Amino acid sequence: MTNIKQVCIVILFCFLYLTNNAQVALENKNELLQNINSRNKESLNGLWQIIIDPLENGYYNHRWTPREEGFFVNKKMKKPSDLIEYDFDSDYQLTVPGDWNSQMEKLYYYEGTVWYKKTFDYHDVEAVKNYLYFEAINYEANVYLNGEKLGTHIGGYTPFQFDVTNKLKNKDNHLIIKVDNKRKREAIPTINTDWWNYGGITRSVHLVSVPPEHIQDYSIQLSKGEINSIEGWVKLNNTHDDDTIKIKITELGIDINTKVKKGIATFKVNAKPLLWNPQKPKLYTVNITSKHDKISDQIGFRTIETKESKILLNGKPIFLKGISIHEEAPFNSGRVTTKEECITLLKWAKELGCNFIRLAHYPHSEAMVREAEKMGFLIWSEIPVYWTVLFDNPDTYLNAENQLSDMISRDKNRAAIILWSVANETPESDSRNLFLKKLTKKVKALDEVRLVTAALDTQKGNDNNHIIEDPLGAYVDVIGINSYCGWYGGAPESCANWKWINHYKKPMIMSEVGAGALQGLHGEANERWTEEYQDEVYKYNIEMMRNIDFLAGASPWILMDFKSHRRHLRRIQNDFNRKGLISEKGIPKKAFYRLQKFYLEEN
Repeated sequence: MTNIKQVCIVILFCFLYLTNNAQVALENKNELLQNINSRNKESLNGLWQIIIDPLENGYYNHRWTPREEGFFVNKKMKKPSDLIEYDFDSDYQLTVPGDWNSQMEKLYYYEGTVWYKKTFDYHDVEAVKNYLYFEAINYEANVYLNGEKLGTHIGGYTPFQFDVTNKLKNKDNHLIIKVDNKRKREAIPTINTDWWNYGGITRSVHLVSVPPEHIQDYSIQLSKGEINSIEGWVKLNNTHDDDTIKIKITELGIDINTKVKKGIATFKVNAKPLLWNPQKPKLYTVNITSKHDKISDQIGFRTIETKESKILLNGKPIFLKGISIHEEAPFNSGRVTTKEECITLLKWAKELGCNFIRLAHYPHSEAMVREAEKMGFLIWSEIPVYWTVLFDNPDTYLNAENQLSDMISRDKNRAAIILWSVANETPESDSRNLFLKKLTKKVKALDEVRLVTAALDTQKGNDNNHIIEDPLGAYVDVIGINSYCGWYGGAPESCANWKWINHYKKPMIMSEVGAGALQGLHGEANERWTEEYQDEVYKYNIEMMRNIDFLAGASPWILMDFKSHRRHLRRIQNDFNRKGLISEKGIPKKAFYRLQKFYLEEN
């Protein structure tokens, strides 16, 4: 009998564990609308009322039990004797999009819960579906509309949405969001990172209206291995078999109709597009029309592949002259919130001589990706599987895969993106290798035409010979190497003598290299934190890179100084990682011109 009871307990535990996993997957499952900028939408940006709630009193009672009537109810006094200990309308305000850390001094270091409330009207339109679309909230968001919970989203850098059809009132809808950016050991990213944990509704919020039968998603690109054929699919919501979809690309003379089968219309057509490249980032206007809906996009066509140690763009070798970029706002710090801030960062990268950017260490905004594409940058895009995440935790893997899927789903039509990255600086172990192997397979299942990479820092060897033999190298298409010779180890002049050995016949990108410097601090070349020391590190690391015959590109660390909780040296760092080639105020350091010269000389 005891054995039977034990078995039953084990089965019950497994059921509850799997149910919890399924619930996490369900809550994060996003059937996202593609390309909301081509939709009928109303912005919910602007001033929102907030309540700072470090003890989560708005969610839990004093017994730590969820309240039936928490802050999400937006309760109001009806008679003088009513006891209601919160009031959004008389509390603080924050601007959305934006982070709370840079907007309010008392929240500078804050990690925890802040409740947001927005009141808005809705003018009823017949035969319309409505979605609340959030470009990103960091990190966990519980969303309520007029007191009803719509759902939960976990992950700070990817979009999500909720269907609110028939849930809106003509007047005084109250949208309330419990935002929690507490770091958690099991999260993606995990507790320990090297960038600021900006909390809040950090990207735009939209109320999107579409017809009941609408175009939900689509993928349009060159056929795999071909340059004279375009193919793709269009997914419709609430449609019928044999409905017709029209795809029109006027410049290419494409005007075709295709039938819907099980909600999907597929097509393949001969065409000879001008191939997108950094010198001529050609984008074509693509119009997709269904019986009740129409959407337009700007799409480029190019091929990307590898051949031994080379990366081939449109069949020709290309050296990726890159720089890493955090989503840190120039001049004012805080999270990037505007297209203009994106363009400023990209113009600096262009001035540096770059044709390639690494968007570290998480998916950047859709505006950043689209503006980079227009300007001719090739892009490395990654998810925050960073340092020592819990690789043996199934929920952690599920979280990482959800973020990966959402990143690829949003940006799969962007020709500029050539690399999906699954990790950065993760320590080798059996569980880590299995975790990342599964993620690389997921990339290939979702996108068979782009390359997969990861940034590694587990090279072996001695001071002069560095061997790339991380097991992950077997699964990625392009190997990223983070190496800080001259900063975290060795004198700068020793870097020129470093030799690299690659056990994989694959291209390598020097995904990070660099040193810290306080802009305006000058001294001898052997004096830490001076511009001269940083310049010296770049000088000898560039010599090292020139001697790597399998090097296909570089994305040194980093374009601009950025906020980080790890940086405590008050009169130098002042909460900034100082490895930027440009200060947070937009002033270049000496090493900027060193790297610029290298890129100008490199074909």
